[in-house]
Formats: sequence, structure tokens, C-alpha cells
Amino acid sequence: MSLAEHLRELRRRLVISAIAILVTAVAGFFLAPFVIDALRVPINQIAEQRNAEIIYTTVTGAFDLRLAISFTIAIVLASPVWLYQIFAFLVPGLTSKEKRYTFGFFFSAVPLFFLGAAAGWFVFPHMVELLTSFSSQEDSTLLDAKIYYDFVIKLVLAVGIAFVLPVFLVLLNFTGVLSAASILKGWRVAILVITLFTALATPAADVVSMFLLAVPMVILYFAAFGVAWLHDRRVARREAAFATATA
Repeated sequence: MSLAEHLRELRRRLVISAIAILVTAVAGFFLAPFVIDALRVPINQIAEQRNAEIIYTTVTGAFDLRLAISFTIAIVLASPVWLYQIFAFLVPGLTSKEKRYTFGFFFSAVPLFFLGAAAGWFVFPHMVELLTSFSSQEDSTLLDAKIYYDFVIKLVLAVGIAFVLPVFLVLLNFTGVLSAASILKGWRVAILVITLFTALATPAADVVSMFLLAVPMVILYFAAFGVAWLHDRRVARREAAFATATA
């Protein structure tokens, strides 16, 4: 494919992904109240000990929050579509054997994204409770709805994405683009990128959240190296056996 054809293909994939997100955002708008109730649970638990509540600082704050939640739900629900579009964009440049790898990894990436998002959703109430526990019982905890939601959604989506990234590394290894040695060689850069990513994904000065996100991402990175190393060993043995048989 020429560069122009690649750009047209990329545009088509982006349009399909955008349509899927917009369609599921409609359903997300009606599911948003349930999410808001779930977001309120840790605040209600804190309120049993001291004054704590979610506040809206603008007239349109409640509507903006519901709209943002709608699109977040859409991103999660439409993840099979946009993840498929990412993989499908790579398919034209792969051989028939490599295409089998691509679709195999696609069916791994979708559950991993859901698992990562679910893990982030499970962790966030404990993080809210932990981080707000540093304030005195005599103080009030008044959380701006937008900032509070940004904290939660960054956590949920960041963990979801973190669970998927190793799949791409292994995919590149299986298709012969990236060796296990290259993955290991770049561990310093990877840790730096992970640190920057988690710093952006968590609120300012929230070192605890940043650490809790960075550690599993680093573990998954080295897990991807382990899978790639086993695959490279298997390929090396196969090539050695073929060379011996043809000698």
C-alpha cells in the first residue's frame, strides 16, 4: 500500500471507531446515573466519619459530568470495535500466518482491557478512602465532581490500557518486528515512559496512585519480555533443526 492508501485506511478505521463510540455513548448516557451512584459510594462511607460530599462548582457541572461519563462508558463498551480497528489496520501489511497471530492477539487484548478497567474500578474506592484519610476528622472533604471523576476515569482507563500494551509488544515479537533482546534492552526507556504515563494519568502530587499504576505496568512489560523470550527460543530451535536437516 502507498502512503496515501495507508492514510485513507487509517481515516476509515478512525471513522468506524468514532461511530461505534458515538452510538454506544447514547446507551452510556442512560447508564451514567448508575455510575454516578457508584462513584458516590466511597464518599458516603467517608461521610460516616466526617463531613464529605461531591459538589458542582458550575451551573452546567452536572450535565458535563453525565456527558463525560457517557463517553467513558462508550469507550469501554466499544473497545472490541476500536481495538479491532487497530489490529485490522496492521493486517494489510502482514502475511497470512502473521494475520492469524493478529486476530489471536485481538481476542486476548479485548478481555485484558476489560480486566484492566475492572481492576481500576475495583481499586479506586480503596484509593479514595486511603488518600482522603490523611485529612483530620474535624475537616470537611468537599470534592469537585469534575476533578473527582477525572481521577477515577484516568485510573480506570490507564489500568485498562496498561493491561493491553504488553499484547502489542508480544504481537510485534511474534511478527518478527521486535526481538525479546530488544524489549529487554529498552527496559530503562520503558520505565521512563511508564513513569511519565502514570504521572499524566493520576492527579498532581498523587505519588501513591502513580506508584500503584506504575508497578503493574512494569511487571506486565517484563512479562511480555518473558513471552517473547520463550517464542524466540522456540524459533531458534526450529531454525537450528531445519539447518541440521538440510545440511
